[in-house]
Amino acid sequence: MSYKGKKVLVTGADGFIGSHLAEALARDGARVTALALYTGLDRHGWLDEIDADLRGAMRLVRGDVRDAAMMLRLAEGHDVVFHLAALIAIPYSYDAPHSYIGVNVTGTANILEAARTHGIGRVVHTSTSEVYGTAQTVPIAETHPLVAQSPYAASKIAADKLAESYALSFDLPVYVLRPFNTYGPRQSERAVISSVIRQALDPKCDAIRVGDVTPVRDFNYVADTVSAFLAIGSSNAVEHGRPYNSGTGTGVSIAEMIDAVRAVTGANKPVVSEEQRARPEKSEVRKLVADASLLAAAAGWKPRFDLRNGIAETAAWWRDRVASGRTRADASYLL
Repeated sequence: MSYKGKKVLVTGADGFIGSHLAEALARDGARVTALALYTGLDRHGWLDEIDADLRGAMRLVRGDVRDAAMMLRLAEGHDVVFHLAALIAIPYSYDAPHSYIGVNVTGTANILEAARTHGIGRVVHTSTSEVYGTAQTVPIAETHPLVAQSPYAASKIAADKLAESYALSFDLPVYVLRPFNTYGPRQSERAVISSVIRQALDPKCDAIRVGDVTPVRDFNYVADTVSAFLAIGSSNAVEHGRPYNSGTGTGVSIAEMIDAVRAVTGANKPVVSEEQRARPEKSEVRKLVADASLLAAAAGWKPRFDLRNGIAETAAWWRDRVASGRTRADASYLL
C-alpha cells in the first residue's frame, strides 16, 4: 500500500530513526505530521537537516508525548500513527529510571488512548530487541521470554504490554515492531557503531575507545529498519497486538564490527577497551540475533544492506561531519 495522501503522525520524528521514517513517508506523498520534542532551542532535531522540500511538505509540531491533552488533540484526523518517541539511552536509565517510565510508559499510554478516542485506523508502536535480554535461544523469535536487564528495557516491556492490552481490551489496531540494533547517518554516539566510526575518522582521536568488545548484536542499517516500519504500517496480513522482529538474522561481535569499520575507513588506530564504558555485569545483554521470519511472511519485508555496505554509507555521513568540524551528533538525546 502506498502512503500517498494518507494523514500520518510520527512521534519522535526529530530523532534518528524517526527523521528517516518521516522523510520516507513525505517522499511517498504522505501528509506527515512530525512531532518533535519541545526544548526551547527553536529546533526540530534531525528534521532540520533533511531535504528542505521534504521538510516543507511536513507539518512540524513541537510537543511532548507525556502531555495527554496535547496528544489527544494532535492525533485527531490521522489515518496512521507511528509512535517512535522514547528515551533510549541505556546508561542514563540507571540514573533516571523514573524519566523512562514517564516518557516510555506514560507517553505510550497517552498515544494509545488518543488513538482509541479518535478511532485511528492503525498505530505502529516501536519496541526494541533489548526487551529479550541475553538470548536464551538463538535466533530470537517473538516467543522468547522478556527479561528486563536495564530500567530502559523494563520501561519498553511495559509499553509493549500496554499496546497488547489496548489490542485485546479495545480491539485497537496497534502493531508492535521490534527492531534489532539500528545504525546509520544521524545516529548519536550513544550507539557503538557511530562512536567507533567517528573515532576512526576523527584526527583528534589517537585510538578507538570502546567498552566490552565481546557482546554480539544483529546490526541493521537504518533504511532497512524504516522499510520494516513502512511494511508493518501497510500490510493487511500482520496481526494487531503482537510483536514482529526486524533484523538480519546475523550476529556480529563488537570486535568484528570494529574490524569492519577499520577496513571501510582505512583507519589503523589501536582499539582500547575502557572499563567505565561497560555496562554493569548483570545488565549487559550478551547476544541479540533476530528471527524476523514472521515479518517476512506477513509483510514481505527483508533487509537489503549488509554490514559493510551500511558502514560505508554511515562513514560517508561522518566524513562530512568530521571535515566540517561537527564531530558530535547534535540531537544526541533523541532516537
